[in-house]
Amino acid sequence: MKIMVLNAGSSSLKFKLFNKQDLSVLASGVIEKIGEPQSHARVEYIDGSGEELSEEVYQSMPDHRSAVRLMEKLFREKEILGHVNELAGIGHRVVHGGESFHEPVLINDEILHAIKELVPLAPLHNPANITGIEAAMERTPDIPQVAVFDTAFHQSIPEHAYLYALPYHLYEEQKVRRYGFHGTSHSYVSKMAAEYLNLPYNELKFISLHLGNGASAAAIDRGRCVDTSMGLTPLEGLVMGTRSGDLDPAILFYLARETGMDIQELDNLLNKESGLKGICGNNDMRSIGRMADTGDSHAQLAIEIFCYRIKKYVGAYLAALSGADCLIFTGGIGENDIRVREKCLAGLDTLGVALDSQKNSNRKDGIMEIQKEGGSCKILVVPTDEEFEIASQTLKLLR
Repeated sequence: MKIMVLNAGSSSLKFKLFNKQDLSVLASGVIEKIGEPQSHARVEYIDGSGEELSEEVYQSMPDHRSAVRLMEKLFREKEILGHVNELAGIGHRVVHGGESFHEPVLINDEILHAIKELVPLAPLHNPANITGIEAAMERTPDIPQVAVFDTAFHQSIPEHAYLYALPYHLYEEQKVRRYGFHGTSHSYVSKMAAEYLNLPYNELKFISLHLGNGASAAAIDRGRCVDTSMGLTPLEGLVMGTRSGDLDPAILFYLARETGMDIQELDNLLNKESGLKGICGNNDMRSIGRMADTGDSHAQLAIEIFCYRIKKYVGAYLAALSGADCLIFTGGIGENDIRVREKCLAGLDTLGVALDSQKNSNRKDGIMEIQKEGGSCKILVVPTDEEFEIASQTLKLLR
């Protein structure tokens, strides 16, 4: 039997197929540019002899339903999945679970309706997740479907940390509060770090930094998240690829008054035109690093702002946790950008977070330990695997 994980975006569908017995990966891939004239699908898989192979397909896929059909067709042709009845279950990433969902749930009509009611809290993400769920349910009506929520890991945050200093009735009536995101990633890497350190997870204090085009920090105290940087939406917190992160909310009033920008234009500005892109015109940290190396002052500034914001959150979470046993870098930038890691932690030696530059510069697969000898806080680079965490939580629920 096998476990499928689906992660539907607005114009993409990521998928991964696991062996139910040991959660080894049998196939993975992504279908991109759904709804555009020329969609692109790529699947990597292991054939019957154990050889790793790949397949690419370019064709029109008008919607997620056609993408699911193509995925099913590729799996059948490559003998990865002979029939959908080989599936024990399908796990779906759902970005926002609000206060309704604290853990994974089996999806039925009632649960799907509840997820749809949360769309106003995540208008950019939940509709795509729902489309992926509906497409899968249509193709596999007899297979258990499980929703795993990005926000669930953060539901342990105490009231004094998740409430904003707004009139209390806005929380009671509109559910305005901090929810946090990247929960599956923060959960996975912190557990992997505890396993690597060979120490009990529920006795350790972690600061987890998930750094990619979307970026967030989490403070984890003995297995429970107690604070995180993203808020009601994924806009708050760290500087991101195209998102501003923290800013003075009065900036919005000022811009509306002085430029005539409306709500939609301000939303677009903060979510799609700000962050690294707003500072230097580019939202890919790899490209920005190359630009900075050639002397581009805006690219250099973008890196400085990005890292300074992270350093401030590290300091804040060291205070909130009364010190940390381990700091984790993960995500595309966190796992691969030596310069960012160095700049984020520069000058924090006196707080017990002491980076070893030579260890930081070494590259290797798996978990890397990069703190100075004798440092009170371990510093680890831990590759994230959100799909594995979703598969693991799906299997646990099914059992």
